Amino acid sequence: MEPHRPLRTDVVPEICVAGAAGALDFYVEAFGAVELMRHEAPDGRIIHGEVSFDGFVIFVVDDFPEFNDGRGSSPAAIGGTPICLHRDVTDVDAATERAVAAGATLLHGPEDMFWGDRYARLADPFGHQWSLATPGPGPDPDAEAATMADFPGGSSDASETGDTP
Repeated sequence: MEPHRPLRTDVVPEICVAGAAGALDFYVEAFGAVELMRHEAPDGRIIHGEVSFDGFVIFVVDDFPEFNDGRGSSPAAIGGTPICLHRDVTDVDAATERAVAAGATLLHGPEDMFWGDRYARLADPFGHQWSLATPGPGPDPDAEAATMADFPGGSSDASETGDTP
């Protein structure tokens, strides 16, 4: 018997949301994803959905706390998300504008970053964070040094507090 699809050899992230049907629609509108499939439970929740971003697939499912000792695992259930999904795009400004118009919340940027990319970070309406970047000319050592000085443990940390490392 032939399999119904090819064997996947890459790691496929599965994200859990409250409202997966809306999330699938949002990812198509906001990021230009292509919906590959959705399987609904009798109550309308999505058991399994798939979207493709230029060939990179993400599974999207609804939260089913009843199968997890009553604990939800969506960003709404846990009060945030521990991950950020990243995509390189040809025009980060246009991609960010499209996502915000579709309902994403802009968290940062777009701006030129010290590591050499033009970068933005967004939150989707379902609680997941996304970063978008357009590769740029490469790292700027002076900008990197200035930025690192402001990070915890950086040189400005010790000088402002009088602490020594």
